[in-house]
Amino acid sequence: MSDDRNALAIALFSEVLAADQMVRARLSKVLPKGMEISHFSVLNHLAHTMDERTPAQLAETFHVTRGAMTNTLSKLEWAGYVHIRPDWDDARRKMVAISPAGRQARDHAVGSITPLINQVVEKLGDAQVREALPILREMRRQLGEDA
Repeated sequence: MSDDRNALAIALFSEVLAADQMVRARLSKVLPKGMEISHFSVLNHLAHTMDERTPAQLAETFHVTRGAMTNTLSKLEWAGYVHIRPDWDDARRKMVAISPAGRQARDHAVGSITPLINQVVEKLGDAQVREALPILREMRRQLGEDA
């Protein structure tokens, strides 16, 4: 790989990592008290899928270990945001679904973060965001293939 390509790759990943860090810091400040980004992410996913998932499926979706997902799910269950039940077909497996309280907490979180993300999109402009999305999606897809 040429020095120019190395510099380009490092600049790209440096920008993505810096943006990720800033997004996480800003979102953490506006999420409802006690809600972490990982909690919101799982609730948002479950709200969109509208179907039960196993902890292993969720861990795979979020590219985290099963232990990390179990920890997140335990906190969400304790808060009453998810229901975890045994799988009726395989007692060794569990099934996770968002609860009505979880859906309400997710909706509240969306309301909390919407002004922040709308402000960023407004400053960037719709056209720039539309141009960036396919690149970011493809980058995520390629990185996911290597995982």
